[in-house]
Amino acid sequence: MGYEWLALAAAFLWGISSLISVTPARHLGSFAYSRWRMACVSVMLSVLALLTGGWATISSDILWPMALSGLIGIFIGDTALFGCMNRIGPRRSGLLYSCHAVFSALLGMWLFGETLEGWRLLGAILVFSGVMIAVFFRQSGNAHTWEETKGNIWIAVGLGLTAALCQSLGGVIAKPVLTNNVDPIAASAIRMIAAFLAHGALVLLQVRVAQPVNPINWRIFGMVVVNGFLAMAVGMTLIMYALKWGEVGMVALLSSMTPVMILPLIWLFTKVRPAPSAWLGAAVAVSGAALIVSQG
Repeated sequence: MGYEWLALAAAFLWGISSLISVTPARHLGSFAYSRWRMACVSVMLSVLALLTGGWATISSDILWPMALSGLIGIFIGDTALFGCMNRIGPRRSGLLYSCHAVFSALLGMWLFGETLEGWRLLGAILVFSGVMIAVFFRQSGNAHTWEETKGNIWIAVGLGLTAALCQSLGGVIAKPVLTNNVDPIAASAIRMIAAFLAHGALVLLQVRVAQPVNPINWRIFGMVVVNGFLAMAVGMTLIMYALKWGEVGMVALLSSMTPVMILPLIWLFTKVRPAPSAWLGAAVAVSGAALIVSQG
């Protein structure tokens, strides 16, 4: 499987997991939800890396860059994303988060000399244009509660863009390390453990914002485990493999299709049909992705 397909598979898993995230993120709060999710995924990835022998590929010069990638991309990025989602819902937070594709593409060209040209450039333009069309549609009929704005909209926008920038920076930091003979599963485990330890430090310091809004229960815990497995244990590991073999900018562009893939899922969950312009955007983005994959 080429890295393009890995990035698309990760985008699909992120779409499913973002809908699963809504209830537990609002129940626990963005910090507590992130902390529980990171704890679960840290255990999953650590055990898997132990079983596959991935820890043997990790050395001290690899440890610190991956830990930094986790602190920026997961500790700050994911927490900001869930804070954004709690305020404006999964669809619009997905729009803001998809901007990581632009940040990553620019950073990839600047730092790694990556280029986009020919049919792949056209495909990249179609993917990004389709994402923008798909998420900017006007909701018809009665809007679902997920479309409501809670609090200041500009705080939500700032959190969403912060999450996007941190995601791209985390990928850029991880890329040079992954080009070596490093196991992506063990690398993902390091990123996750670093993010979890940072969250744990906030709890030990009794930072108010890190406290849960409501106590966790078995139903919420089950959602956390499922979400963590799909989004982080599988999805983020697929991204690590994609970064190992592919370009930062292209991986980011393809993984930014989550807002398109989430449209039919939102329709299924909310029973509110997206507008025709949303489906037009989805078709444009899928066409662009097909063009990129066919040229890979």
